[in-house]
Amino acid sequence: MVNQQVNKRLLSDLEAMGFSEAQATKALHQSGNLSIEAAVNWIVDNDNDAATHEMPMCPQDPVNIVIGEMNPSLISEKVKLSAQELRNRSRIKKAEEKKKLEREREKERIRPGKELLEAKQIVEERERKRLLAQRKAEKEEERRAREKIRHELQLDKVERRAGLRLPLEGPTSVIPATSLVQGTRSSPTDDFAVFPFKPAGKAELLRECLESLKRQNKEDNTKVITAFQTLLIYVRNVVRNPEEGKFRKIRVSNPAFQDRVGKFEDAIKFLELCGFERVEGGNFLFLPREKVDMGVLKLAGAQLQNALTNPFFGLLSR
Repeated sequence: MVNQQVNKRLLSDLEAMGFSEAQATKALHQSGNLSIEAAVNWIVDNDNDAATHEMPMCPQDPVNIVIGEMNPSLISEKVKLSAQELRNRSRIKKAEEKKKLEREREKERIRPGKELLEAKQIVEERERKRLLAQRKAEKEEERRAREKIRHELQLDKVERRAGLRLPLEGPTSVIPATSLVQGTRSSPTDDFAVFPFKPAGKAELLRECLESLKRQNKEDNTKVITAFQTLLIYVRNVVRNPEEGKFRKIRVSNPAFQDRVGKFEDAIKFLELCGFERVEGGNFLFLPREKVDMGVLKLAGAQLQNALTNPFFGLLSR
């Protein structure tokens, strides 16, 4: 880059007015070195052009332009005002750029802290939801435990009255279906379903069958428990699936049935009290769908459950 040959006096005056050497040189070069006023007017017209502040390119052997020196006092007030306006505009622009840069830096500075705060809030919200879910589960578990204890107490009361041959409290007494399945949890409609008791005579007959079976086989308690458990399975299957025919029909000659239940007369009588009938020449025990009585079946399940859990069941009775 070679400096353009311009009038040194004009260049010095422009620099004194606050313009850079490159800006003043470019202005004089583009305005033809005519005057300070022409150079300032060119700068005003091209202030937004970045190239205005670059030193102009010129040949290696520029031609000297000889211009008579101008008296600084002849510079018009208009030119001076234009130069001052340019300087003010430049200062304002630089101040705005500085503020903008400071704002960007401030954003960059606070961004990590903001992201950290948002991440912390997300973690805290997740922990809050987890604790709420945990408390809800604990309350539900407590409610189920209280419900189970309440039903067990009610069942025990009913069993004790039946054992003492006392009449039940009324036709609307209830018994939980949970007692049908030891150590398992059924569906909500099974676990907390209620049903009216049948007359005390049915409960006594069911209990007498089980007591008789227990007394007659007290020397082999394992067979008794197996019989009770098998009867409970038959009763439970019908309660849970009353529409399923395979659960309501038992082949009497089946070896497994004979070994577990069929060899005990009291066990067969127990099933007949539940509604099973001998069909097809006595080869099957069948419970017709229209004769399925959920009240009787659940009462039978309660009697079986008591027989399985009470180690003295039937042994202290007549």
